Amino acid sequence: MPVKGIDYLRLGRIHLRIYEEHRDCLTGAEDARLRKAAVERVRAASGFLDTLLAAACGSDPRPDTVFVDRLAAAVPLVPFLGYLYFEVLSEYLMLHSTSPQTRAYAEAGEMNNRLYKQLAFSAVESMHRLFDLALFAPGHDRLVGLIGEIEPALAPGVASYVHRRLPHLFACTALDASRDAAAVSFKDADFLTLARIAPYLLGQMVFREMRTESRYPRLFPVFEQAKALQAYDYWNREGIPTPFNGFLPKGEIGVNLAYPHGSYAVWTAEVCERGLLHPVDQLDVTFIPRLTDLRATALGKAAFPTTHEPAAH
Repeated sequence: MPVKGIDYLRLGRIHLRIYEEHRDCLTGAEDARLRKAAVERVRAASGFLDTLLAAACGSDPRPDTVFVDRLAAAVPLVPFLGYLYFEVLSEYLMLHSTSPQTRAYAEAGEMNNRLYKQLAFSAVESMHRLFDLALFAPGHDRLVGLIGEIEPALAPGVASYVHRRLPHLFACTALDASRDAAAVSFKDADFLTLARIAPYLLGQMVFREMRTESRYPRLFPVFEQAKALQAYDYWNREGIPTPFNGFLPKGEIGVNLAYPHGSYAVWTAEVCERGLLHPVDQLDVTFIPRLTDLRATALGKAAFPTTHEPAAH
């Protein structure tokens, strides 16, 4: 089977298109608030976003320390930057680690994905309750300390790597492919302008704002099922029964619930003293390509703990 994932960093245009197709499911006030909030956040961070584009074009003389601190300060305004920041660091750790553990994994043909997990849980105290990378925003000194705790030899070069890599990743995952990064500015941009020049960024912003709506538990099936069906179609077209999230296989594999040629067996298991899993009982389970009720997910429990929805019939 092909090793091919779906890079969630590049789903912004899909988020935007699904929003535009189903925005009539929002009230007028909800729609107006969502659009206004997305634009205002981009405008508030426009100075740094323009800096990212300049750096992607090779023009950013600021020290690495300043760049990382400005990045950390911009994440609360543009949460998508937290995801980019984390993925860049995940790359850095997995591709540059030379620890004995990493070497052992490499000999087995695997990447050391424990590294980025350690980073995430160390950087954000609440990550064990909800894996929310919008909260991932360590400043320079904190970043160097975190990397030093994971693998000391990688700490000195981490800020430089972030400064060189993240601007290019931002340009690729934010702008329309036809746009010249050197000719784009986010200053004073309105919704329609952003939809033209940076549909991927705008889609991520709209998606994030929608998730903060009090009615999101009711809107969740409307907007997310449409995206899920597109994902199923893509996986089946490419012949992928076990997809992963990202362009770099990081040890997080899912199951394509709509795969037409698959059969599955589900077991309970016990963990032995060596940390290995041993099957115990096979379960009678049928996979259905349908969204889980939001209330049963980590997002639903963390973001909407008091939401009481009527039972679905």
